[in-house]
Amino acid sequence: MSERGHGQVRRSQVITTYGPGALIDLPKHSAIVGGLDYWPNEKVLSPIDEPRLSKKLEVITGLANPRLYAPPAEGSRPGEKGPFIRVSRFPEWFVVREESTTGEFERSRRMVHRKALTKGRFEGLHVVATRFVRACTNGHVDDIEWRTFAHRGPTPCRRQLWLDERGTSGDLADLSVRCECGVETRSLDAATVLDPPALLYCPGKRPWLGEDAREDCGLPSRLLVRTATNAYFPQVVTVLSLPERGAAIDLVVTELWDELQYVSVASELDYVRKKPAAARALSGWSADEIRGAITRRLAGPGAERALKLVELDALLAVPEGYGEDVPIDPNFHARRLPEHVWRGAARAARGGVSFPSGGGPSFDSSRSIEGVIQVHRLREVMSLIGFTRFEASTPDQHGEIDTDVVRAQLATEPRWFPACENRGEGVMVLLRPSAVKEWSERPEVIARVNSLLGAYGHWATKRSVQRPHPGGPYVLLHTLAHLLLQALAMRCGYPASAIRERIYSDHEQERYGVLLYTGSPDAEGTLGGLVQQARHIEEHLADALRQAALCSNDPICAQHEPESSMEERWLHGAACHGCTLVAESSCEMRNDYLDRALVVPVIGHPGAAFFSG
Repeated sequence: MSERGHGQVRRSQVITTYGPGALIDLPKHSAIVGGLDYWPNEKVLSPIDEPRLSKKLEVITGLANPRLYAPPAEGSRPGEKGPFIRVSRFPEWFVVREESTTGEFERSRRMVHRKALTKGRFEGLHVVATRFVRACTNGHVDDIEWRTFAHRGPTPCRRQLWLDERGTSGDLADLSVRCECGVETRSLDAATVLDPPALLYCPGKRPWLGEDAREDCGLPSRLLVRTATNAYFPQVVTVLSLPERGAAIDLVVTELWDELQYVSVASELDYVRKKPAAARALSGWSADEIRGAITRRLAGPGAERALKLVELDALLAVPEGYGEDVPIDPNFHARRLPEHVWRGAARAARGGVSFPSGGGPSFDSSRSIEGVIQVHRLREVMSLIGFTRFEASTPDQHGEIDTDVVRAQLATEPRWFPACENRGEGVMVLLRPSAVKEWSERPEVIARVNSLLGAYGHWATKRSVQRPHPGGPYVLLHTLAHLLLQALAMRCGYPASAIRERIYSDHEQERYGVLLYTGSPDAEGTLGGLVQQARHIEEHLADALRQAALCSNDPICAQHEPESSMEERWLHGAACHGCTLVAESSCEMRNDYLDRALVVPVIGHPGAAFFSG
């Protein structure tokens, strides 16, 4: 373990990129980030309070009352040393930049173990860690047994190993390992064979938890490039700190339970509300909300509500206004923008709601858009609970993490989880439920969604995924969010990579919305550039739909059939980097479940669009 600071990362990067178990390149070393057992003591870390997130982590991890702490911060004074996150050197095999050239495009480099570096044999020569290690889908990682690999099995040979490289591509087929004993050279391309595994079976090593930390595994070891993007996928749970209106009325009903437990009809509730004490306690709550709380109390404790559904309740309950009043809650302040404000903005600018000159059918926002919400202040809390390698695990449409995925642990016995909080602003666009229902019943839409479902079946079968497809309305909302995000970035003052999405698709209660927001740590808010664009949402929507109508890769992009995808893009319809894909830091689904054909008319599929005139 290192006792000196060798590099710096932002605190938020510890949650999203360089958490425990991540492979990281420091200025002079290659290392693996230590687990929570090697972090500073909780007493010197800053606690983060978010009860709803803690409760959700308790359900996911089984840890009772898990606590949240922010990663350690750099010292505030010049030269002051703050607490460090300890790291271990990894891997332990190196390549010496002592080139033996045998031809114009052929090079040989000596391969040595870390123990050989302590004897001063390679003073003055540049030594770098090998870029190949072995790992498994359980998150374990270890050095490749290079001598065993070169000799195709266990061997007592301790002669010098060389890494031979031909050509300039760096492809595995052009790399081979050679031993001076004269055994036949073996190509690194052979390391990708899994039956039987050329890199043997996984010994279950977890070097981020200590040199001797391991657990039973036995899966085939797979070749992993330690700097590749599939070397570390953080599993992050994110919530917005929103007031949970349902929880407040539940407390009121609990206090008045002696009088409310027998209420079954409206007249009985009216009688209870005539009593002074009950009238004061129940003021501000509608009869439907009170009866709903009574029903929940009678039903007893049930399943924990999904993260996004609770957030959607809070967002839809905000009053109408302009947000100019002083926020009572610094973590959340939102107002539904009056309809005449945001509908009139585009008309005044263009004399009508339609695509700008350049093509595309017109659309009527009064038929498709139900409302716009300005979120003037919000607080986002993100917590890292584990990680995977090779395959990422994404939340479902309601923000729930799969509990059956193999998640590598952050500590030997976790007691807490690292978290960070961001504060910012956002804009929420609500689709009209009747329009979504009418759209989803059209034959062209049903055919297109069935095609997406069939392709999803291929993807799920190959990866043994049990989660159902999020559905056509979710793909519509998700694609619309990407298109609108790119349009907003042109004028709101924030780059597209700084804007994030949160999709709300509640098919049971027919509630559909898209929240685009931005946030930053250590700030009370942002500058208002994004939230003020709500007044011009029709204009941004028109720009987004016009740009989406024709992709620079059309007709190839528009006519992509997900079910017959040769490149296995089963989760994409008409979507590519030229039109729909955005930075993965902005997307909640890693750029999956996208299809322009469900949003605007595209070449070959003109009848499935939600915005079709």
